[in-house]
Amino acid sequence: MASLPLRALTLRQLQFFSVLVEEGHFGRAARRLAITQPALSNAIKQMEKLLGAELLTRSTHRLELTPVGAEVLARTDFLVNTFEVALRDIESTVQRGRAFVRVGVIPSASARVTAAASEFLQAGERELEIAWRDAPSTTLLSELRSGQLDMAVAAITEPPGGLACVDLFRDPLVLVVRRDHALAAAGEASWEAIGKERLVLFESGSMPALGNPARAQFEQGPEPYRVSYSETLYALVRSGQALGLMPRLYTALLRDPELVVLPLLKPRVERRVVLAYLPGPMRNVAAQELIAFLRERLPQAGEAAVRRVASKERRSRR
Repeated sequence: MASLPLRALTLRQLQFFSVLVEEGHFGRAARRLAITQPALSNAIKQMEKLLGAELLTRSTHRLELTPVGAEVLARTDFLVNTFEVALRDIESTVQRGRAFVRVGVIPSASARVTAAASEFLQAGERELEIAWRDAPSTTLLSELRSGQLDMAVAAITEPPGGLACVDLFRDPLVLVVRRDHALAAAGEASWEAIGKERLVLFESGSMPALGNPARAQFEQGPEPYRVSYSETLYALVRSGQALGLMPRLYTALLRDPELVVLPLLKPRVERRVVLAYLPGPMRNVAAQELIAFLRERLPQAGEAAVRRVASKERRSRR
């Protein structure tokens, strides 16, 4: 339990502190909060007194967080975001008569996750509205920690601190080549077989952590092209300028007669796709129920998808 002085902290004081750091200036923050600058200054001083530590160093032109202030801010933002989201949840429940859950998903897993969520909505007795957020894994996990999301399906290479994670399935890297490329006839590829050819891969997400070490192990040639979207990656492969390196999930909907997807072996490099959420009590029962459903349903969907892809790859080699 928090000590007595800390329990005197108010949500309003925390909101003041969060806005002040965001604005970086007492005058701008006071105008945004619709209070006077002395009132804001007094609120921050009262916070520091209750905490027994300095949160900010002040100068004529700038404000800087102290090390303690940086730690307090991370927790403050979580509390403020959670409170504001909870108020919107309550408003939605009262006005619409249904619960509200925020789900984050990486784009490559969106088809699988939305299909599972639809099953949940159709089977359940509870009125529920889902707000979807698609973004790279790093963004989703950050928003999850700050209380802006209830859960996220993300790809990771190592356990994310401060979050509960359930492994759903593994997503291996594959190689995308032109159908007339020499590697296409083999039906699969090794890292050594790529040789000195240039690759194209995603510049963000899990790809740098997955692809770069494997490339370095085999001392492969030119620096790869780095792109943000699968359409650009496919275009570079189609034009013969590079071979595409990407997680297999991205290729699930690829229907291009000019391109072939090859399993990439020796070594097989995979990313972990997980269902992540904050440990401890959740904002609403509906979020708990959806997490429990996805924990059970998504691994089954992943195994079925792997079997379908493997069967398709075997047929293409015959």
